[in-house]
Amino acid sequence: MHRPWSNLRARVFPDHWSLLFGQIAFYSFVVIVLSGVVLTVYYEPSVDHVVYDGPYAPLHGVEMSRALDSTMAITFEVRGGLLMRQVHHWATLIMVAAITLHLLRLFFTAGFRRPRRLNWLVVVGLLIVMLAACLTGTSLPDDMASGTSLAVLDGVLQATPLVGSALSALLFGGQFPGDVISWFYPLHIVVLPAVLVVLFVVGAVLALRHKPAQLAGPGRTEDNVVGRPATVAAVKSVGLFCFVAGVAIFMAATAAINPVWLYGPADPANASAGVGPAWYLAFLDGALRLAPGWEFVWWGKTFSLAVLLPVTICTLFLALVAVYPFIEERLTGDRRHHHLLERPRNNPTRTGIGVAGITFYGILWAAAGADTMAVLFHLSVNSLLHVFQVLVILGPPAALVITRQICNGLQERDTRIAVLGVETGQVVRRTDGGYVEQHRPVDVYRRWRLVGASAENRALTAQTIPATTDAKHEGAERQA
Repeated sequence: MHRPWSNLRARVFPDHWSLLFGQIAFYSFVVIVLSGVVLTVYYEPSVDHVVYDGPYAPLHGVEMSRALDSTMAITFEVRGGLLMRQVHHWATLIMVAAITLHLLRLFFTAGFRRPRRLNWLVVVGLLIVMLAACLTGTSLPDDMASGTSLAVLDGVLQATPLVGSALSALLFGGQFPGDVISWFYPLHIVVLPAVLVVLFVVGAVLALRHKPAQLAGPGRTEDNVVGRPATVAAVKSVGLFCFVAGVAIFMAATAAINPVWLYGPADPANASAGVGPAWYLAFLDGALRLAPGWEFVWWGKTFSLAVLLPVTICTLFLALVAVYPFIEERLTGDRRHHHLLERPRNNPTRTGIGVAGITFYGILWAAAGADTMAVLFHLSVNSLLHVFQVLVILGPPAALVITRQICNGLQERDTRIAVLGVETGQVVRRTDGGYVEQHRPVDVYRRWRLVGASAENRALTAQTIPATTDAKHEGAERQA
């Protein structure tokens, strides 16, 4: 009966800071749930209109929905309400950032290879579901900023061929803006959190089922795990939860976020100026801004590429991210199980692809703020958008090529250091009258970290360093 617990206590877990992003994401989710429960007690998911008569004087007598009225009450009338709102929001941002960094860490260290391909899909699913939870959550206050976001969403739905109008009517319960809160509220507080819980559980089960992946190093092989006992890892994990909760509370207490009282109630006839999408959704807005305003008529229907093209490209981008492990496995033919992680520089092609994807995302993300950049730097917004259009096409291939060259150069440098040692800056004279720089040999651990202990790396070392260079190094050591 106690065997599963005994087996778990006997396990060893790798100890490295880059492996903590998944735990940070989960603990942020715990903070989100706890603060969300408090907010749910006071929030009213209703679009029925009332006249505001709360303590915030600038909005006295303004007609607004009960959703915004209850949000204002939470902010100004419930003790600790503003703190809970901001904890909820900051913890959400921490979670999205942690999941994104965890995904990048898995990609660049090849943590997605067999037998962890399903783990990769779970993390991608966590990111997508969390983005959906963020979208539904930001719409619940029913303020001007969220109303503008919903107007953009309605435009995207309306531009969908054949079924766009039906989708918009279904989501908004008729004509925009309708009663979208009646849909988003149960999704945000029940459905999407339940899906996130399931994904976290599945990810934990898969992580326990497979041997923990670890960074390469002396004494670490595909058949063992070097790290800390489960009891020590559990204590550190509790400390990490306290740290994550403390950071979220500190940020909520010192930095204002989503001040709905400044925006006022949502109004479909107006749009909020100077307010952009959240950073994690900005790439979608940037794609919409960069798409050319093309459209064509087919079968009596008007198709707008200004919306279809960016939505399709962003969807394909996320789909490629999800299936990348399967594509790489098929192209390389590597079906072995791997428990050692790779250094990014040791796989230039994969690292180049990752940097190209980051460049593509970053350009779209920056394009979402083109209007703000134009105002701050006194530039033409159209000129900026043209520059971003060029960059989004040429930037990713250039990033791929440059990254490959950098990785190849770093590999050659590592090999030379492993064979020749570290340059000391001391020049000695040889017996034949020539001069050579003296090198300090590296220890076994660093040599292993630089070139590894595999036969392939040893062969690479022998091929990379010319024999004449080895002879010069030996002569310098004898002279010293």
